[in-house]
Amino acid sequence: MNGKWWSIAVLVAMAGLLLGVNSCGRSQELVSIAVQPPVETFGSATTPVIDNFGAQVQLRALGTYIHPPVTKDITNQVTWVSNTTQMFTVDAATGLLTATGESCGSTLVSATVNKNSSDGGLSSTGAIVTGYMTANVICYTGSGGGSGNPALTLTFLGNGTGTVASSPQGLSCSNPGPCATQQFASGTPVTLTATPIAPSVFGTWTGCDSPATTNPCTLTLVGNRTVSVTFN
Repeated sequence: MNGKWWSIAVLVAMAGLLLGVNSCGRSQELVSIAVQPPVETFGSATTPVIDNFGAQVQLRALGTYIHPPVTKDITNQVTWVSNTTQMFTVDAATGLLTATGESCGSTLVSATVNKNSSDGGLSSTGAIVTGYMTANVICYTGSGGGSGNPALTLTFLGNGTGTVASSPQGLSCSNPGPCATQQFASGTPVTLTATPIAPSVFGTWTGCDSPATTNPCTLTLVGNRTVSVTFN
């Protein structure tokens, strides 16, 4: 009898040990990421977009885990990515967000953990977890304030899609999407290059010093000016 009860006691102890191992193996499974701040906005309607160059904010990633439930700061454990690098760059390792001063509008910034095991070292489903925040740059409207320099406004015509970038840098946008009104120093020679997105094709420019069918568009900005590009 003593041997029988001893065997039962051993089996119970082993069962408890296995339960404990399973519980530990499921510990610290990441289920979601919240980015702080969730929204960040730079600039104003009276501030030229280029004046936002170098403005920064430090983003934080908060990870929510289960087994047991807990929230941790995982800012330096995620990979940070900006969806629109001509508007914002973000340090992939630290989450430092920086405005480029090149374009305005809104973009998403992501924080992603990509691993195939839980913090307990066991295989984990749902190991790719991403959180997002929205970064905004308010477009300059020319209504008061500003540096007093002439402003160049770009608009899109036609049914096609494409992008436009300026040299010197400062104006960069796409159709469909937000576009910028950008100030340059008076007398600045500006080149605007249109790049169609297939299957669209470049059509014409309106408002340039160069011929309408010539790409890029060239002009010298001595006063407020509006230029239009057509993608077909």
